[in-house]
Amino acid sequence: MINTIEKLGAYNLWANTKLLAHFDGIVAAGHTLPERSLRLFSHVLNAQAIWLARLTATESPVKVWQEHDLAGLHKLHLQTSPSLHHYTQDADEPELHRLIGYTNSLGAAYHSQVSDILTHACVHANYHRAQVATELRQHGLEPINTDFITYCRELSEAAAQSVPSL
Repeated sequence: MINTIEKLGAYNLWANTKLLAHFDGIVAAGHTLPERSLRLFSHVLNAQAIWLARLTATESPVKVWQEHDLAGLHKLHLQTSPSLHHYTQDADEPELHRLIGYTNSLGAAYHSQVSDILTHACVHANYHRAQVATELRQHGLEPINTDFITYCRELSEAAAQSVPSL
């Protein structure tokens, strides 16, 4: 059986890593990252931290729209993207069906199923990575392809290359 939630978690880690490397390349080439791109990607990583805190009943280290510089993004990525992926890997059926209560950033109380939260965290990140791509293009910078199918193609290519020849 294919664990789609785990695959989304792995994809999210891959896409965030690729986007950060692209940001590094833009800066290394002497360009300035658009402020809105940093704000949007900060939001992606903040949201991951917030959802992980909700899932583990801990305090979030960040606010939903807290802004980070590139070094801060790298640090938060390393704290959240692998953790989110590990959570998607380790969640068994009872955990995926568990309901958690939480309060959103506006103070409204909700209950959500863990599987829905994990799916949302990955879909939410993808939505905002697309906004970052648009923002880069609007500033004359070439975005990168972080589409899910691109990730899947890379996995297939890597698997094909690891198969020994007969």
